[in-house]
Amino acid sequence: MTFPFYIARRYLVSKKSHNIINIISGISVVGVAIGTMALIIVLSVFNGFDQLVVSLFSSFNSSIQITPARGKTFHMGSFPVERLQKIPGVLHVAEVIEEDALMKYKDNQSIVTIKGVSDAFTKMSGLDTMMAEGKFLLQDGDKDYAVLGYGVAGALNANLQDYVNPITVFVPRRDASFSGGFENAFNNEIIFPSGFFQIQWEYDVKYTILPLRFVKKLLDYGDERTALEVDLAKDANQAEVQKKIELLAGNRYTIKNRYQQQEILFKIMVSEKNYIFMILTLILIIATFNVIGTLTMLILDKKKDIAVLRSLGASHRLIQQIFLFEGILISFIGALLGLTLGAIVCWVQIRFGLVRLGSADSSFVVSAYPVLMKAGDFLLIFFTVMVIGFLAAIYPVYNIRKVDTTMVRTE
Repeated sequence: MTFPFYIARRYLVSKKSHNIINIISGISVVGVAIGTMALIIVLSVFNGFDQLVVSLFSSFNSSIQITPARGKTFHMGSFPVERLQKIPGVLHVAEVIEEDALMKYKDNQSIVTIKGVSDAFTKMSGLDTMMAEGKFLLQDGDKDYAVLGYGVAGALNANLQDYVNPITVFVPRRDASFSGGFENAFNNEIIFPSGFFQIQWEYDVKYTILPLRFVKKLLDYGDERTALEVDLAKDANQAEVQKKIELLAGNRYTIKNRYQQQEILFKIMVSEKNYIFMILTLILIIATFNVIGTLTMLILDKKKDIAVLRSLGASHRLIQQIFLFEGILISFIGALLGLTLGAIVCWVQIRFGLVRLGSADSSFVVSAYPVLMKAGDFLLIFFTVMVIGFLAAIYPVYNIRKVDTTMVRTE
């Protein structure tokens, strides 16, 4: 333990000649602790929401999506699917056809995006865990079923128990001619719903999942597809697999991972987290101003000690180090206290979910605020607090010479 640090530690815990200095020192520690605690709690909540959003989109968006770089469709015969399936880390490859369509049930109708998927989609999708009503069933023998987004089901007022009135799906014919009447301009097929999924509002009001064979027949598609969706093993290196797929597919196809498929949304989430961090850091800076007042008053309180140290041969630099360590100790204790309290609050929320999202009967995916603590956030916040504390301590320590000179003249 160095001499300046030893003296600084004694100053921090010892009684001062003026009790107000003890009070201000305590306020400084508490201020830093509260700011630190607020930072770790808010960032952990943002992490929780990030994880929740990723898990929700993971049930719908595939790990890797392959789409044509030009045009809307591509022929399966032109893509090396067998070589794709042999790439290490690739588990499943689902064939996909997406198209806008009109769905009609009784007197209700809605414009939706139909997504025809092959059997592999059932193995790789997590939609079966996101069902609000019914079950995730697309095929049963030779019978086809539709799985509607909850918003689509609401717009159609669809009923899972209605076995008499099917849903009719209309799509424009590829060689459509409106001069021949409505019937000649559209293909249509009927289908019954098996369930309603609920993921996120944007998807719930847009998508309907259908069997690939149903959509192929509806659209008069042969081996044409709009996309291939690839599911990866849990231990697969996504970046490496994506590079291999890009080399395999060439420049005729666009390869996107799950984050790139929702790039705008994830960028917004990262920006929000960064802005909140900066705002709370500004609040922490304001709270750290107490350190300046604390050190200034402590220096004034210890004028006699400074004189004694100087008479014993202590350099001006050594005296500055004593009070600089004092400011760092205040920030250090406040940071540790804030991180500890923040971790406790986050653990309680994770364990018991005390802070709820809406009422008990609300339709949120989760009932309580999600929280996820990350070691990186703790290190970042601790480093930020220590840097702010160090900078706050520099000003009064730098001006200690003025106090010292005044004191010596007075003596």
